[in-house]
Amino acid sequence: MNKRWRNAGLYALLAVVLIALGTTFFDRPPETQGTLKYSEFIQQVQDKKIDRVVLFSDRSKAVVTRGEEKLQVNLLSDPGLIDTLTKNDVDITVRPPQDDSIIVRLAGSLIFPVLLLVGLFFLLRRAQSGPGSQAMNFGKSKARVQMEPQTQVTFGDVAGIDQAKLELTEVVDFLKNADRFTAVGAKIPKGCLLVGPPGTGKTLLAKAVAGEAGVPFFSISGSEFVEMFVGVGASRVRDLFEQAKANAPCIVFIDEIDAVGRQRGAGMGGGNDEREQTLNQLLTEMDGFEGNTGIIIIAATNRPDVLDAALLRPGRFDRQVVVDRPDFGGRSEILNVHARGKTLAKDVDLDRIARRTPGFTGADLSNLLNEAAILAARRNLTEVSMDEINDAIDRVLAGPEKKDRVMSEKRKELVAYHEAGHAIVGALMPDYDPVQKISIIPRGAAGGLTWFTPSEDRMDSGLYSRAYLQNQMAVALGGRVAEELIYGDEEVTTGASNDLQQVASVAKRMVTQFGMSDRLGPVALGRSQGNMFLGRDIMSERDFSDETAAAIDDEVRNLVDQAYRRCKQTLVENRNVLDKVAAMLIEKETVDAEELQEVLSTNEVKMASIA
Repeated sequence: MNKRWRNAGLYALLAVVLIALGTTFFDRPPETQGTLKYSEFIQQVQDKKIDRVVLFSDRSKAVVTRGEEKLQVNLLSDPGLIDTLTKNDVDITVRPPQDDSIIVRLAGSLIFPVLLLVGLFFLLRRAQSGPGSQAMNFGKSKARVQMEPQTQVTFGDVAGIDQAKLELTEVVDFLKNADRFTAVGAKIPKGCLLVGPPGTGKTLLAKAVAGEAGVPFFSISGSEFVEMFVGVGASRVRDLFEQAKANAPCIVFIDEIDAVGRQRGAGMGGGNDEREQTLNQLLTEMDGFEGNTGIIIIAATNRPDVLDAALLRPGRFDRQVVVDRPDFGGRSEILNVHARGKTLAKDVDLDRIARRTPGFTGADLSNLLNEAAILAARRNLTEVSMDEINDAIDRVLAGPEKKDRVMSEKRKELVAYHEAGHAIVGALMPDYDPVQKISIIPRGAAGGLTWFTPSEDRMDSGLYSRAYLQNQMAVALGGRVAEELIYGDEEVTTGASNDLQQVASVAKRMVTQFGMSDRLGPVALGRSQGNMFLGRDIMSERDFSDETAAAIDDEVRNLVDQAYRRCKQTLVENRNVLDKVAAMLIEKETVDAEELQEVLSTNEVKMASIA
């Protein structure tokens, strides 16, 4: 290989030198057959006897063509020469000055070939300098190899995802004690696909496998397979599996496999043949004509819907392990893990934090405790107290407080009534999430916020009843309705724009997706259309008539009107409580759940009607 490259370089250099020499000798001024006086030259130009004039750039002389003859003329300083030539239709050419010395021209022409020779020499030396060179290693795998457990992460550091951890623990046990499984006829899984939202701990699980397995561990990202050069991705896949076969039994971890494993198409709409060939090679290596005994593939993705079906079948990925958001118990375990190394005050209750953070992933909880520690350091505290953790939760959910913004009394009152409307409607709706905190301190793009504590059961199951969705729409309208009651229809503001969008979205989904319309019945309307560029559904194709579309609009309007009437009735019947909560917000800026509950318990309130 090195000899072939060396010969090719020498041939290329020889071709360049020949071109340079040819340019030197053939690109010379035309030979002349005599000399012509300047006066005769001008006269013959005017007599139309001169066909062409070649001027040198210094205007000192020229070569003229007269029929078959070429004559040289020593020019005078005549500013009107060009005009005279032009008027008499003479072809004019300007030639750059040429040095008559062949040696000088030859030396100048050889500068570029010599520089090219030096550069090519060093390039070939670098290509031949051994495995450390990257010039000819485009097709080599970029996988990081760990021959010993060096990640310092074990299964003891993974909390809150016990089922997923159990699946991978079995893989590690199979590598360590294969005889126990093969004795009953069990075969080692060829691949495990970790599926789950971002931040749930998929990569952390892979690191724990590397720390526990005691076998060689190869880790690579899906994006590292594909380059701009054709064939590089497939070459890297082959090289990766060649290395893995040489070190079997071993584990290969491919992070973000969706970068290379997307569904194959017809080459239209953003199709990438290079990526598809890389996927084809990956499919062949995982389970093709030749087996890969002793190689276990672990891959991670948060977009399993875009993966190719051939990649997901048993024999390639025998197991799909769902790494979902942790429940209350899982969040408590994760908080205990991330609390290591942090100085927490005695009032910090990790279980209470876990109850207040439904839907948080492991990465979210880690960031939460880190933000709390940063706040404690800013306040010159030696311990992280519950106050810092509560502030950190609010910061993570809604952004930092904008304490430098000066609010007028009128605007402060408006925001207070708006947020009080949300809170009271939410607190008096049957079977709805309890109010956690109300604040009129601006955060992010919001002038104020009302936090609710979502139900753990609803979040885990993902099942929401029709009554809950109707309550949700009424609560979202609470701020707008409170503004109307206090200030009148003419003084309502744009502060409820996001609330109105939420209401419209919930109502439309109830009608078109959830089958919760009495008029249209349990039918799903509108087919999802996959986008060929993004690999996900972002458009909806209309599959119903104009009459059905009008009926959908009517049903959406009816649901929104019904929620509006329930919300308004609730606030009108509890106007005194609305005023008291708004007054508390104006005075204190923040009202927590206990203070709101005290107001509701000490005043006569009327629960909202059932939808």
